[in-house]
Amino acid sequence: MKREQPLVEALQRFVEKKPQSMHVPGHKNGLLSTLPEELKAALTYDLTELTGLDDFHHPEEAILLAEQLLAKTYDSDRSFFLVNGSTVGNLAMIYATCKRNDRIIVQRNAHKSIFHALELVGAKAIFIAPEWDENTKTAGGVPTETLKEALHLYPDVKAVVLTYPTYYGVTSKELQMQINICHEKGVPVLIDEAHGAHLIGSELFPPSALSLGADIVVQSAHKTLPAMTMASFMHVKSNLIDVQKVNRYLRMLQSSSPSYLLLASLDDAREYIGSYLEHDAVYLMDKRNQWIDALRSLHPLEVVEVDDPLKLLLRMPGYTGFELKNALETQGLYVELADVYQVLVILPLLKQGQVFPFAEARIRIKEALAELKKEEGLGHTLTDIPTTDWLTVTVPEYSYDEVEQLEKEWIPYMRAFGRIAASMLIPYPPGVPLLVPGEKITVAKLSQLEELLAVGADFQGEHRLKEKLIYVIKS
Repeated sequence: MKREQPLVEALQRFVEKKPQSMHVPGHKNGLLSTLPEELKAALTYDLTELTGLDDFHHPEEAILLAEQLLAKTYDSDRSFFLVNGSTVGNLAMIYATCKRNDRIIVQRNAHKSIFHALELVGAKAIFIAPEWDENTKTAGGVPTETLKEALHLYPDVKAVVLTYPTYYGVTSKELQMQINICHEKGVPVLIDEAHGAHLIGSELFPPSALSLGADIVVQSAHKTLPAMTMASFMHVKSNLIDVQKVNRYLRMLQSSSPSYLLLASLDDAREYIGSYLEHDAVYLMDKRNQWIDALRSLHPLEVVEVDDPLKLLLRMPGYTGFELKNALETQGLYVELADVYQVLVILPLLKQGQVFPFAEARIRIKEALAELKKEEGLGHTLTDIPTTDWLTVTVPEYSYDEVEQLEKEWIPYMRAFGRIAASMLIPYPPGVPLLVPGEKITVAKLSQLEELLAVGADFQGEHRLKEKLIYVIKS
């Protein structure tokens, strides 16, 4: 089967001419670089928008062909390569649908980039809380009744933003119904599908949000497809959204000096999933299931399967996920993330005949468990979030603009009940904010914060947690 990679092929043709660089970048095709040879070799392809290599922001040649193939692969009206990660896609889709003071419904366990977009645009968020997913011990999808309630209370919303699947591989079985409900009211649905670029690959996988009717879908190609870090896709398929407006914001928000290494890896990733066949998925599932069976023989390790077959959760009773992660890293095995309960493993999207060192990984896990058992674990588990904290529609007490203008202060976090957060506080990964500026601080959130700190979780955002202080609006 002939591979269609128009941008990769254009780069290869250009490099074969052995061109002399009298242009940016300053490393001059790697000549001046002092990087290790393995990295330096790639700089031959680290080019700029030269004759024959098209213009990223006004594509007419290889990049245009590559993006047209991307749209065909995902069955969209128009698709875009993103070189600033899914973050820039999330920013652009909110800029393209909302303006300052517009209301927008947002799933509360959204990624931090969604909240940053709301702040930059000046939109007023209506938060809808997810259900607690007992299988993964994480926040999952939003109940349809909660979405209906929000649409009823705020009929003037300009868009609904949902996450599908979650970082942990949980998919909502109600998403298509929810999209239809929104469309009946003329409201577009924007999906952060950062972890779902592979979903179109097989009927053995959950469906993509785009196939379920979403208006805009943003995907991190680098998370589950063989693309470089920061390389992402954006797809538009909608009668409610002006694709030219989306394109205009992407031109504003993306780098004017795009990395051709990232663009080439996107072209390659699109070809990879575009040529993924059902027998590839059968082969993947067979290898995956064999490995899961092998792991389950490592008593008392617990293996938790989720909706997305590329995601697995590993738990060690009596130990936190952070302790398990540290033990695995001492054996040279690095997982995606850890939380209080577990570690998250992301499997490769194998094609038939491809080999991945599953047996070696099992050996390392076995050795890590043996070392872990020599130490007493914290045995600490988060209290499940009360349903009253999740199954509600909430509006921040203050908008981002109001928070910016109000006086603020640092106070001990255990005295912050009922106060209004002045900054974002983000356990990372997975990057879902615990506190958002303008939100009232609840007992449940303070309990979560205290328990996360007790087991060594990392936090992003403006905080002084080492001093046990958080930033709040001054009373």
